[in-house]
Order: sequence, then structure tokens, then C-alpha cells
Amino acid sequence: MASVDPTTVTVTVTTTSGPVRGRRDGDMTVFLDVPYSAPPVGRGRFAAPAPHEPWAGVRDATRPGPTAPQPTRDSFGTLDMSPYFDPGWQRGDDYLTVNIWAPRPTGPTRPVMVFVHGGGFVAGSGRGPLYDGTAFARGGVVLITVNYRLGIPGFLHLPDAPDNRGMLDVLAALRWVQENAGHFGGDPDNVTLFGQSAGAIIVGGVLADPASSGLMRRAIIQSGTGTGAFTPEQADMVTAAVGRELDLEPTAGTLAEVPDERFVAATAALTGLDLRTSTHHDPLGGITSFSLVGEQQPATAVAAGQGGEVDLLIGANLDEGSLYLAPLGLLTDTTETDVLDTAARFHSDPAEAVRACRARHPSASAAELRTAVLGDGLFKAGTRRMAAAHASAVTGGTYCYEFVWRSDALDGQLGASHVMELPFVFDRLALPSLHGPRGLLGGTEPPAPLAAGMHRSWIRFAATGDPGWPGYEGAGGHIQRIGAAGQADEYR
Repeated sequence: MASVDPTTVTVTVTTTSGPVRGRRDGDMTVFLDVPYSAPPVGRGRFAAPAPHEPWAGVRDATRPGPTAPQPTRDSFGTLDMSPYFDPGWQRGDDYLTVNIWAPRPTGPTRPVMVFVHGGGFVAGSGRGPLYDGTAFARGGVVLITVNYRLGIPGFLHLPDAPDNRGMLDVLAALRWVQENAGHFGGDPDNVTLFGQSAGAIIVGGVLADPASSGLMRRAIIQSGTGTGAFTPEQADMVTAAVGRELDLEPTAGTLAEVPDERFVAATAALTGLDLRTSTHHDPLGGITSFSLVGEQQPATAVAAGQGGEVDLLIGANLDEGSLYLAPLGLLTDTTETDVLDTAARFHSDPAEAVRACRARHPSASAAELRTAVLGDGLFKAGTRRMAAAHASAVTGGTYCYEFVWRSDALDGQLGASHVMELPFVFDRLALPSLHGPRGLLGGTEPPAPLAAGMHRSWIRFAATGDPGWPGYEGAGGHIQRIGAAGQADEYR
């Protein structure tokens, strides 16, 4: 049970590893830097997560803690990405932690939502400014953000270590939530795991993993893909490149004594690695050299019935691909050759892929076609496949959306890009770094009612399994367009 210190407005809660002291903020309490797993150090950086040792006394949970080792990503071309990636790498071993925003525990237990951040599997943390859970807590949800291992410690395929260690961290965090959510007023029988981009791919991987059985009731996949895993052959190519960069045989044993700084530098050096093989394209089109690794794609496991009891909300943004083009000035002079080259990253017959895209968008410019081809290859095709797999083979409900509100940032070229929905989901439109000439939301005031409504739909789904629109029944089924022109505050 929680105890309150009236002189300092703090709240103490006992977890499975010991008591933590958070702060009261109005009608909610906030707990930062709460461990769910042991610090990953030495060879332990390449082992499955282990329980955290109990601590003596009360652990302070009023200040943010360390983050996973990672390169700096506070900007991308001309775009300010600090809302997503601040504060970057904050050094410290004990970074497998969660941050918790909880309504004051009165009355029934509350739904729990556990968020997995994006960042290409190499960057980000649960303490990014955008991921403040205040709005969720005020809406009656216990909101939890998760740090997990990134880059080489988190996802490098090694012969003497378990694969997908960053995803194993998320599974460990879900087990921690099962054991501890009730202490924060949350309902362990009503947990929704949600994530965006790399975090969404991880959510799909968790859904497809039998180890997740009983750990969550619902899942939300935002701008991810059910087909983003590397084959073992592709993962071996990344491993060999890391070995060349570090000048050693890449095994957990040889990497155990390599400092994190060298891993971060090596990760940056892997940019542009070509992972195409004779049988498979690079499922993430070269935007990152790390992903999940598996013999089959998560969507394949879901189609076979894995995760059948879990309700799924899944979708993507209208202009996903523009994030990887507009901030770098790559859309201004786009040619038909550029469109074909982009299609070749994902298709054995790029000309046919471009023809099919043009048939869907007959009036599109070359720049618009390039954006559409890239977005489809990275996220949308795999989103469709995961949605269809879930709708066809499981008992849980399937709900689909497309986020279509377009920012005027970068002279309107950014549009409804990748990551654009996140300020609306977290209801954080007022964050100053999202605005201005380098801000994601541009110079026009975004519609606050849209953010309030979208945020409310996410909470409604977590609470009831129904976001407020018809379910998706497969190809041709309902896809809710969020942010279309003329829409009112219709998400109730």
C-alpha cells in the first residue's frame, strides 16, 4: 500500500525489489527510474534479463535516471527530433527501468498502458519529453514507459547469446507489471502494450512470442510492421560488419569487455549497410542495421493463431516515408529514377511496384510517389499484413486506423509523416519543441480537439477493447481515417 509524506508531498510504494518514493502532482503520482530488471553490465549486456537485487531502504523515484547507451539523435536533417530523443545517452548501468504516471488510487483499479519507444532499435528512451504520461493519468490510466537495451547489446545476433534481448527486456517489464501494477492502482488483468516505429515492431514481436501469454490483454501497433524482422542470414551480415568495425570475433564472450562507447561508435558506422540477399530484401529498407531476428515474421506467427486472445489496434500514417526524405532535402528535385531506386529497396520488380503505386495515386508527383513507395515498403505493407493476420486467425478484436492530418512543416513536404501521430496520442501538442521552423508540427496551430479525441480513443481501447469505430474484418474492412479535413471531435 502507498504511504504519503504530507511535508514533502511524496508517496512511497513497495515493489517486488523494495520500496520506491515518488512525487504527488495534483491528482496523480509520478515514479521515475524504477528498476524492473538487473543492470546489464559486462557479459550480462548479452544475457537474458535477470531480476533486480532488492535494495536497502527507500529508493528515490522522483528524478529521471540513466538511459541505454546510444548515439545522439536530437535532429534529423533540418528537423528537430529532441521531443523524441532528449536527453540522449544519460550514463549509468541501472537503466532497465520504467517511469510511471498513476491516477490517485481511489476506487477500482485502472487500466495499465505500457509504452515502448521508437528510435530504429538504436536510440530513444522512456523519458523523452513527448512521452510524459500526465494526460493518460488524468484520463484514468496507469501509464508506464520502458527503457530497453538498444543497438549491439539489445539486438546484435550472436552465436552465444539469446536473440532479441531488447524485446526480452520488454517481456521482463511486462512480468514486472503483472507483479507490481496493483501497488500503483493498476489492474494487472487489463494491460495494453503499445509502441511506435521500432517500438511497434517490438510490440508485434511480443504478440507473436508464446512467452507473452497472459502478460497483456491488448496491443497497439503504431507505424510498425509485422514483417520487419531480419532473417538469420541478414543478421549475420550485421554481426560480421560489427566484427570488422571492432576488429574482433563478435561473440558475447569477446564483446564482454568492450566499453559501451565503442558499441555506440560502431553502431553509427553501420549506417547504409546493404542487407539484401538472394532471397530477401531488407525489410526496413536500410534505415537501420538492427531489428528483431527470426526464422519467421511476427505476422506469420500471428496468422497461425499466436496471441489470439489479445485485442489489436493497428495503423500507420498517410505520408510515412516523408520523414526520411523531406528533412534531408530529398523531395525537392525528385526524379522518376529516384522513385524507381526507392522501389528497388523493397521489390524485385521496382517498375511494376511504381506502376501499381501510380495506379493508386494517378495525380501524384514524383516526390509524392517516392514518399508513398517508401512508406509502403517500410511500414504500410507490413501493417496491412499484420492486421489481416490478426483479423483472420484470432479471437481478439482487430481495429485499424490511418492518421492523415498533415503538418505544414518543411514547406508542407512533411505532411502526415512517420512519428506525426505521437503528439496527438499523448495529447502533447503544447510541447514548445514541436513548433517553429524546425518543429514537427510546423507553424500552423494543430487541432487540439483532434488530439483530445485521438488520445481518448487510445484510452477507450485500453479500457474496453473498442476504440470507438467498427472492427476490421480483413481486406476491404473498416480503416478509421483520423484527422481528415472536415472531421469534428468525433472520437468519443
